[in-house]
Amino acid sequence: MSNLDRQAVPSVCGGRGFVVSEPVRELLSPRRVPLGESTEVRRLLPNLGRRMVGAWAFVDHYGPDDIADEPGMQVPPHPHMGLQTVSWLHEGEVLHRDSTGSLQTIRPRELGLMTSGRGISHSEESPRPHARFLHGAQLWVALPDGHRHTDPRFEHHVDLPVVTAPGLAATLILGSLDGATSPGTAFTPIVGADVALTRGADVRLPLEPDFEYAVLSMSGEAHVDGVPVLPGSMLYLGCGRTELPLRAESDAGLMLLGGEPFEEELIMFWNWIGRTQEEIEQARRDWTEGSRFGEVKGYEGAPLPAPALPPVPLKPRGRVR
Repeated sequence: MSNLDRQAVPSVCGGRGFVVSEPVRELLSPRRVPLGESTEVRRLLPNLGRRMVGAWAFVDHYGPDDIADEPGMQVPPHPHMGLQTVSWLHEGEVLHRDSTGSLQTIRPRELGLMTSGRGISHSEESPRPHARFLHGAQLWVALPDGHRHTDPRFEHHVDLPVVTAPGLAATLILGSLDGATSPGTAFTPIVGADVALTRGADVRLPLEPDFEYAVLSMSGEAHVDGVPVLPGSMLYLGCGRTELPLRAESDAGLMLLGGEPFEEELIMFWNWIGRTQEEIEQARRDWTEGSRFGEVKGYEGAPLPAPALPPVPLKPRGRVR
């Protein structure tokens, strides 16, 4: 998924200086951002107060939207570098195309994982015809320096491991949890899990004390470590936890995101993650000139133009503003 904001501003993130080394309960409110003709997303990361959670650098939650009489998601070809995109659906379908030749329909609880590496372009659209409702999340994972120039590729995983407990089923999207590991390729110690709770569930999910965590609410009424988290909001939890209490007032869906705090300082501008202003400037030239990021074939429409760079220098800093 793309950042379609035509007034894009750089986000500076990464580095351990602002990692909260103890358990906290920091509720993050979303910023509403239009995505195409008929989709609006709730952006949780980057946030005014929190830039990253482990290597997770971007989180959008959308839906559930009734798109029966709408085109649904329509994101034209656009570039990425230095990151992985994670597509995760609860309802609906998304048709993915990219410049490596991938063409894949992603359905609920299937992992669409694109590693941009040194550069890739892709488009996302609701198929025609499509299901009535669209509900999901789109996330980015920052690639560490040793892997950010890797070859681009796309993975689609249908069979994902599930961790179960009374009233809980946690599907492993990326990384590891309670002895289970996702087949998706990960480049840092990380976890992403889709947590389904049944009404009345009162459970404790095992965590890694060296990881920092956040929980995104997708649906229903749930309390995370005693804090009610409404759909479309996210609770940042800091580090130092060995378990996480979860209680469901109704059937509920959550996403657990975590990982080792990301050491490197980053610059995120539009759909690129780099380390220096020169890298971002070069990426913009390459996209504008039609080189490096390849061509997405089969999408009916023009690629997205890159926004103008800001007049001030881009400098990598820490994890919060």
